[in-house]
Order: sequence, then C-alpha cells, then structure tokens
Amino acid sequence: MVLKKPWLRGVSLLALPLLMMSSPGVLAGESGDVSSFNEYLSQLKQEAIALGINKTTIETAFPKIKRFKQSTPLNQESSLPESLEIYLPISVSEANVSTVRAFFKEHKHELETLGEKYGVQPRFILALWGIESNYGAHITGYPVLSVTASLAFESRQPSSYKNEFFAALRILDQEQLAFDDLRASRTGSMGQIQFTPSMYLDYAQDGNGDGNKDIWNNTLDALASAAAFLKSSGWKNQQTWGRQVRVPQEFNAELAALSVKKTFSQWSSLGLTRFDGRALPARDDMSVSLIMPDGPSGRKYLIYDNYRSLLSWNSSDYFAISVTYLSERLKYPPIK
Repeated sequence: MVLKKPWLRGVSLLALPLLMMSSPGVLAGESGDVSSFNEYLSQLKQEAIALGINKTTIETAFPKIKRFKQSTPLNQESSLPESLEIYLPISVSEANVSTVRAFFKEHKHELETLGEKYGVQPRFILALWGIESNYGAHITGYPVLSVTASLAFESRQPSSYKNEFFAALRILDQEQLAFDDLRASRTGSMGQIQFTPSMYLDYAQDGNGDGNKDIWNNTLDALASAAAFLKSSGWKNQQTWGRQVRVPQEFNAELAALSVKKTFSQWSSLGLTRFDGRALPARDDMSVSLIMPDGPSGRKYLIYDNYRSLLSWNSSDYFAISVTYLSERLKYPPIK
C-alpha cells in the first residue's frame, strides 16, 4: 500500500528560499576549477576501488559527477531566527498543522500499525517528516554524488563528506539505482526525511513491502525509515518528549544543560513548576534535564530521553522543539 502524496499548501516560509534555489544550471564549474576538481575525483575513484565498491558502479557513475557550485556544509546552511517566539510560528504554521492532522485522519490505521512495529508514536514520526521536508513538498533534486564530492573537495575537514560520498556509491550498488535516482539537497540530505547517504544505508526501510527503499517517492518508506532511526536511538514509546516549565526569578542558569540531570522532585525543590504554575509530576523514576535555548529570558523546557533521540538526528534545539511542538499540535485536540 502506498500512501497518497501530500498536497503542497502547507509549505512553510522557511522552505521557500530553498525551493526557489532548486533550479537546474548550477552544476557546471568555471574552467579554472574543473582541473583541480577532476584531479580530486581521480583520487576519490582510486579510493572507491580500494574500498571494494563495484567496478561497474564506479565506471558508470564517475563520468557523470560534476562540480556543484551551491553545495553547503550542514553547519553553514542558514542562520536561525533570533528566538523561538519568531521561529515556531514559521516552522509550525497553521497550514502545516492542518496538513498533518488531515493526513493522520486519512491514514490513521496504517500509521498506528507503523508506530506499533517500530515502537514510536505516529505523531512524532509525522512531525519529523513535516519539519524535515514539509510532508514531501520540499525535496530538492541535486545529484548526491556531485554534491558530496564537491563538499568533500571544498571542506577544510572533508572526511565526513568523503564518507557520505562513498556511502552514496554503496547505495547505487545495493539498491541498483540509476545515478539520477539518487537526489539530495545542497547539503547532501536525501528524500522526504532528509537522510544522509550513511543514514540511508543504516536505517532505510521498505515500508510498503514492494522490495524497494524509496525515501524520495514513497511516503510509507520514508516514515518507516524515520521510525527505524528513532527506534535505534533508544526511543521510549511509553514516554513523551518533555514539557515547558517556569523557573523562579532567582535561578542558577548554569543548571540548564544537557549534562545536568535531576529528578522531578529535585527540580521542584529548586522552584520549577509546570508552565501553568502547577507542581511538577510527583515521580522520581526518571532523571530529566533543563534547557533554555534562548537563554534565561526565553522559553524553558524539561526534556526527557526522547528529546535526546531527536537531537541525535539533528543537534539543534530549534529543530527538536519544532518537531515536538508540531507533535503536540497533532495530539491536541484529539482527532476524531
């Protein structure tokens, strides 16, 4: 069973600049760059041979690899808005919320089955999909091998991008895909859930049982792959992600760190309450951390292990909070 491709009306403002940049005609490098890049490709080719990558794959793929002039290292892609108060209404717009709630209602049975299989609540899987690609609407189509080779060539620390380049070659080997089937963003992230090639090799799933792991065109494959990653990162199906809290005016902000873990009782003794002023849960069977992404004057959250799983996907608190916020909008009010 293949889920219907979602409509595009929920495209967020954050996605628009990247969508507009997804036009062709950006691969050809100036003549002054081609020579040195081609020399670098020759080196990559020899390394690929040494790694045991299929000779036919190498001979077929390498002539098609071109210098990609708009490749962007992951840590340099864009600057974030100055606060969550600005960021969240953009990343989790009302249109995005309407889209995901309608999608869940239409595919409730399939999504609940998926959640039970991987031990991850469907609302988090859908929220991750929504934030990563706007439900499949924001997928750029650059050749993965050209992007990752260019990033490795241009980066001061190329090893991670080289690893992704070789991982992409292995995907061509294992999945018998054509060069043009393997498409990515200008950071080298692929498909509806923006997997890196190495993530694809480790976690991509055949969600609909057709024998393929198509995270670009098959929504159920993409969602199953996201669930597989979260499961592998230690997701706890019986827990949520955390909660927004209030702290007293006189509070040691140095305690707001992922490395600091305390029980609810310990946080309560320091003056923390739920956001509405009520007492924190009366339970001490788990230790949680306090974060202040925007500093003492901004929002404060107690975060649980599932939030840490989201950080293992993307280490940005803005990313993780946008996923959790969208998941809450999917949960409340309940969908009938």
